Amino acid sequence: MTEAQQNFMKKAIALAREGMVAGKGGPFGCVIVKDGVIVGEGSNSVLDQTDPTAHAEVVAIRNACKNLGDFQLDGCELYTSCEPCPMCLGAIYWARPTKVFFACNKDDAAEAGFDDDFIYKELDLPHAKRKIPMEQLLRSESQEVFKLWVDKNDKTVY
Repeated sequence: MTEAQQNFMKKAIALAREGMVAGKGGPFGCVIVKDGVIVGEGSNSVLDQTDPTAHAEVVAIRNACKNLGDFQLDGCELYTSCEPCPMCLGAIYWARPTKVFFACNKDDAAEAGFDDDFIYKELDLPHAKRKIPMEQLLRSESQEVFKLWVDKNDKTVY
């Protein structure tokens, strides 16, 4: 690990501490770096924004994309104070950074009361057996919209 990488991770950890102490949310922070410069950052802001999706990584991705004027993080590295939860991992894959660095792991998070293991287990259950039951409706009508997308000549693929 280079000195620069250590400094970026220290910044992510500092954001985790600052956000938590300020009452914004849990102890999580994230910075996104492109060409050695921080282009986005965030701390967990679930409480501050009354938004369950305002995890540090999501906040940082939104900030970086806005600053870069792009919906993807090509050529970027993401530094997060903890291994990403399933939601953040999905957001990271959609944003497509080059690499992710994390400090604490999911076991450390679970010990602190942030256990996401139940989400992984839910994914393997049939829709109707999940803790929040899911039921499919109007599939054929919605498939028509997908067909329009497939046939659309001026779409931006992402």
